Amino acid sequence: MRDAARTVGMLGLLTAVAPVNLLVTGAALLRSAVRPPARQVAAEPRTVLVSGGKMTKALQLARSFHAAGHRVVLVEQGTYRLTGHRFSRAVDRFHVVPAPDAAGYTQALLDIVRAEGVDVYVPVCSPVASYHDAVAKAALSPFCEVVHLDPDELRDVDDKDRFAALAASLGLRVPETHRVTAPAQVAAFDFAATGLTYILKSIAYDPVRRLDLTPLPRPTPAQTLAFAASLPISEDNPWILQELVTGQEYCTHGTVRGGEVQVWACCESSASQLNYAEVDKPAIEEWVRTFCRATGVTGQLSFDVIEEASGEVVAIECNPRTHSAITMFHDHPDLARAYLEDGVGPITPLPGSLPTYWLYQEVWRLATQPGTRRARLRTILAGKDAIFSLDDPLPFLMVHHVHIPWLLVQNLRRGGSWLKIDVNIGKLVEPGGD
Repeated sequence: MRDAARTVGMLGLLTAVAPVNLLVTGAALLRSAVRPPARQVAAEPRTVLVSGGKMTKALQLARSFHAAGHRVVLVEQGTYRLTGHRFSRAVDRFHVVPAPDAAGYTQALLDIVRAEGVDVYVPVCSPVASYHDAVAKAALSPFCEVVHLDPDELRDVDDKDRFAALAASLGLRVPETHRVTAPAQVAAFDFAATGLTYILKSIAYDPVRRLDLTPLPRPTPAQTLAFAASLPISEDNPWILQELVTGQEYCTHGTVRGGEVQVWACCESSASQLNYAEVDKPAIEEWVRTFCRATGVTGQLSFDVIEEASGEVVAIECNPRTHSAITMFHDHPDLARAYLEDGVGPITPLPGSLPTYWLYQEVWRLATQPGTRRARLRTILAGKDAIFSLDDPLPFLMVHHVHIPWLLVQNLRRGGSWLKIDVNIGKLVEPGGD
């Protein structure tokens, strides 16, 4: 009953602000009708397939490819068929595809590639989709370029244990890491031998437990075992026992072609990140460039990195997919070239580019976190919403007043619960969800 009341309350709030959004959207549409947005003429126009259509980062890439003169085909699975991004003026065609782990996913992509004459596929992956897009790459590559890792390359970076081993073999600093497949292995670990503090992390993406940084060992061996036993550690679901590194954490986005980083962004990190502002961290950039050149991969790699008090850089994991930090390239004229051509860049967000945020998230914080109101107002006034564009206003209206309400209604009908609304990713974060 409590979950249902919360869902109904959120639907009421979204409905209450809809007239304001509708008015702003109407004015923006009128403006763009009088003054159409500028668009480049591509020397070699291409059709670009972008997946992950519910996510803001997919919208950003679609807008960048469109502005550069290319044709954009957007895809998303059926659950999110009402994504507001499909209504963007940057999207020429929209298709629904099966879930990435469902039978027929690769064939559906292949059918779209053939039917639409796709030249390049840029996956905007969820954690689950990254592996399946790597598998699909072999089937798609005879027909189009795929800006993604091969399955073996992907496993080397997506598996936190294998990534740590690979980076260490290249002489790059990573935390001490041990693979565990049973709680008893954690209890039997000789913590005293290293004198280090550790944490447990799921190798598979876990949207809820990934925020748990409980330090180990616990005060007693029994408490250490009890904590490990509370987690779903098994042969089929291995975890890592990893050295806890302290310092300022940063997140990065890199678009890599043949081992060369052509798009680079770096931001301060936070647990549930919805604010992106570029920071210049040469040591982190060098760490990533060294790794990418040594592996020679092509794809999108996002690293989580900690800068210790000593200034040393320690990479704690690599996620082989687009990072939402890509929204900082909202006004960069060369993002499409850096994705589609070799020898471009590296490009970084423009010096005067505004940091990005999600307006409804900031308004919610204003209302529920009174102690942070000045900071929230500064964020709003100094940045821009990652979805809203005067030249392309429909996605902002449709995400907040069709897409999210549709997900809430479906959740209500199922009698489900949700932990939070992630407007950036375009989903409800549910217990046990992906």
